Amino acid sequence: MNEFINRGTGLLLIDVTNSNPNGDPDRESDPRIRQDGCGEISPVSFKRKLRDLVEAKDSPLWQELAEELDLPKEGFDIMESKKTRRADVNKLSLQELLNKYWDVRVFGSTFLENDKNENESFIASGVVQFGLGVSLDPIRIERMTTTKVMPVEEGKSKGMAPLAYRIVSYGLYAMPFFVNATAAHKTQCTKKDIELLLRLIPHVYKETASYIRSQVDIRYAFYVEHNRARGTYNDFRIIEALTPKRITGMSGPATSWHDYDEAALMQSLDELNVKLIGKTAPVIDLMEQL
Repeated sequence: MNEFINRGTGLLLIDVTNSNPNGDPDRESDPRIRQDGCGEISPVSFKRKLRDLVEAKDSPLWQELAEELDLPKEGFDIMESKKTRRADVNKLSLQELLNKYWDVRVFGSTFLENDKNENESFIASGVVQFGLGVSLDPIRIERMTTTKVMPVEEGKSKGMAPLAYRIVSYGLYAMPFFVNATAAHKTQCTKKDIELLLRLIPHVYKETASYIRSQVDIRYAFYVEHNRARGTYNDFRIIEALTPKRITGMSGPATSWHDYDEAALMQSLDELNVKLIGKTAPVIDLMEQL
């Protein structure tokens, strides 16, 4: 590990309007939903988008960030990629693996669980862990049939996909994430690796938008860096203070961001920053660093 890493605590507030933030393959790609009616976004889907941004080396985003952060040309490949061949990875020593793949250093990997010998144990857990994104209130799912001019079936004048457009009318999702400095010793994750991650987060949905995810974006990306590796303040208290509340008297599915008390959230943020003095850096909003 080249540089010392402190513990970090983050909370993403993901705003979803008329979009499907994460389809459920067990429910014909319906937006993921819990038994209580709240929506879900899996950590895997979020990390996939981060990996895609790092892998797109010819994109303006990567080229700009690489220059701003003075990133070396080597060491930022993605192992969890369609381009990766297991046979090629198996030829690498553990050190070569860590030197080559950014996502292994940051997220860990079970890719080599059964392939490395006992002297080179696989990296089971990484430095950064994203939690499950859960909507703060129940969501409504809308379904509609889509059509296209070009037919997809023989003898048809046009193509139809019955009830294939499945979207959340509105939902505000909270996704916590954590930087575990203890794991950095094993994965050799550097401070620059984490800095890249934090700079990529605001662009995750903007740069990977699609037909079904046209209005998904991060409204706030709160992040707190602790003053030492093992942490200096309770993660849960940070997350609770940064989680918005509904405007008094409102209940049921939210219809827009304006159903939440933003003024109360900002007051809670100010009060939290006072409590964090001498223990952590002030709370920052990564969205202010686009």
